[in-house]
Amino acid sequence: MQFETRSGLPVEVRAADGGAIVVEGYAAVFNEPTDIGGIFTEVIAPGAFRSALSRGDDVEFLINHGGLPLARSTAGNLTLEEDSHGLKIRAELDPNDPDVQRIVPKMRGKMLDQMSFAFRALDQEWETPADGPDVRTIKDVALFDVSIVNRGAYPTTEIALRSRDDVKAERERIAKLEREAKRACIAARKAKQEQAFRRINKDA
Repeated sequence: MQFETRSGLPVEVRAADGGAIVVEGYAAVFNEPTDIGGIFTEVIAPGAFRSALSRGDDVEFLINHGGLPLARSTAGNLTLEEDSHGLKIRAELDPNDPDVQRIVPKMRGKMLDQMSFAFRALDQEWETPADGPDVRTIKDVALFDVSIVNRGAYPTTEIALRSRDDVKAERERIAKLEREAKRACIAARKAKQEQAFRRINKDA
């Protein structure tokens, strides 16, 4: 399945009562323009995760978007919440899990210290300012995973660029239809005027 990833937000790692390892942070923040590879600017609109959370999307907590899950929303040890700031996550990791034991020192040592999320845009808008790069506003997503990552990059994705090109193509198609409809309307009006003129001359 094709999806996009965005990352770059710091996380907090701590021990909780009962021995669990808790990872908390924001996988995304709202209304913060982000440069995507120097090609376009992206903004996540408030409410972008509302439907995903209402649907109960099965979201996994992974390392670098791969491998076996360390926590999972359907298992109850990964919770996601949309607040006024963005998408907040809390993962409770099993301290006896060998994979958790392997990464916790790296998280505490700031070698794995960024939060990322994988998504597919379900509703988005593209704008082309008079100056500057295109602006993509993400309004609704399907969520696949949230990950702890070692590189806080915002890679440009072919999926996003194809989406942008599709929107531009649709706008051009609509603009062409509007131009053709306008020309047809003008031609019809001219034909009607010509017919009226001929009737006047005939009756004269």
